[in-house]
Amino acid sequence: MSVLDSLAAISLLSVWFLCIEASVHDYAGEKFVSKGNAFVVHGGSEGIYFSLPNQNESAANCDSCIRFEKITFRRPKEYSNFSSRLVQALIFEVDDRETIGGSAYGGQRAVCCTADLAKLGVCSQGEIIHRPSSQNPGWPKVFGVSFNADELTAKLQPKSIQITKTGMYNLYFIHCDPNLKELVVEGKSIWKNPTGYLPGRMAPLMNFYGFMSLAFVILGIFWFSQYARFWREVLPLQNCITLVITLGMLEMALWYFDYAEFNENGVRPTGITVWAVTFGTVKRTVSRLIILMVSMGYGVVRPTLGGLTSKVIMLGATFFLASEVLELVENVGTVSDLSGNARLFLVLPVAILDAFFILWIFKSLSATLNKLQARRMMAKLDIYRKFTNALAVAVIVSVGWICYELYFKSTDVYNEQWQNAWIITAFWQVLSFSLLCVICALWAPSQNSTRYAYSDDGEEFDRDDTLTLIKPSPIPSKDVRSPPEVRPAHGGNDVSNGDLEEDKTE
Repeated sequence: MSVLDSLAAISLLSVWFLCIEASVHDYAGEKFVSKGNAFVVHGGSEGIYFSLPNQNESAANCDSCIRFEKITFRRPKEYSNFSSRLVQALIFEVDDRETIGGSAYGGQRAVCCTADLAKLGVCSQGEIIHRPSSQNPGWPKVFGVSFNADELTAKLQPKSIQITKTGMYNLYFIHCDPNLKELVVEGKSIWKNPTGYLPGRMAPLMNFYGFMSLAFVILGIFWFSQYARFWREVLPLQNCITLVITLGMLEMALWYFDYAEFNENGVRPTGITVWAVTFGTVKRTVSRLIILMVSMGYGVVRPTLGGLTSKVIMLGATFFLASEVLELVENVGTVSDLSGNARLFLVLPVAILDAFFILWIFKSLSATLNKLQARRMMAKLDIYRKFTNALAVAVIVSVGWICYELYFKSTDVYNEQWQNAWIITAFWQVLSFSLLCVICALWAPSQNSTRYAYSDDGEEFDRDDTLTLIKPSPIPSKDVRSPPEVRPAHGGNDVSNGDLEEDKTE
């Protein structure tokens, strides 16, 4: 792998896992890492929209720029007895990546100018190899500073780089002097878009979460109005759905305020981010548990989950912990430091638990549908069939989107499609909201809510509407027999006991 490939790989990790502390990139003693014949510190990668230069704007108030503040390079005293070569800052747009580096006589591509290339007169030995961009005049930007003998620090002058072309920009601090051992960089770089400090890849998400907040408010108005009208008929399952809607409203609002604060100040509000992540994780966990319990027939064909309660709670708690850790690591702090293997280690448990949820849900749905059909509970059977179809569509769409997401990431190696990357995050929110709307439509509070609830009386009204017009005889005759599941009082107890026994054995 060449040095340029290494730089591209670093950029890829930094962008896809970019939930940096802010668009203000802080460097607190970052050490240079050897990459080929260069020593590199990755300073950041962000999508930036262009703005036309304004002669009246100051460097501190530019509309679209990358600004350097207090960038300082430090070396230990024991390695300070010589004058060094340049320590340089390199900024380039992803389309100009081929203008960085070179090779002599078809050899391995390198970032630092070698003696052979210096003899050809294409660069100065010990400096970064770069050529002017044909598409973006004046780019890439390369500037640096060197150490004099016995100097422990070297400072870059404050500088503001105006962005005049929309693109994915990469910043690296690079030196080519192997004698500069233990060199570190301190200070910060500030990346600004015309609309604020949000990275270009994340900027559309602020408006998206605003729209999602409005969508949850509309859903909440519908649900809570029905809840208030028929509060005497409300089932425990509907109370759980109310909790999910409330958590969703809070989550979307918190994400919007998180992005708005980030965009305004350039520093991500850690407290709001943690709360948004936590509410989102709780919502996803409760949603999965509700779907699982509904699939098992809780409150519909069985009064309790029986012996499965502890297993369901354990699965939910494990999923919550795994998801919370993953989301906190992805959204709080400097995620650029997280390697691909480390992130895979955190993603795998969540993916496995999700797959387990799906398998258990559909297995339980199959058993519940068979039970409803055997007991001829047609109203409940109809609602469960609709619920099953909605879940099946959601799973199929999810699998298709995952395949598209893998294709998107594998083909966009250099993040040239960064302006569309927000859609991947938005899709999962839209899908979960759509499924929640379906559940709300199927189980909305109404005057007939008890029609779908578990009952000890055999639920004869649910099997056929005409049966409700016939007053059952207290003494069964030889000519008119009760349906198999409608029995005397002691028979109803037998059915309930049978369900409980089934719960214990599942």
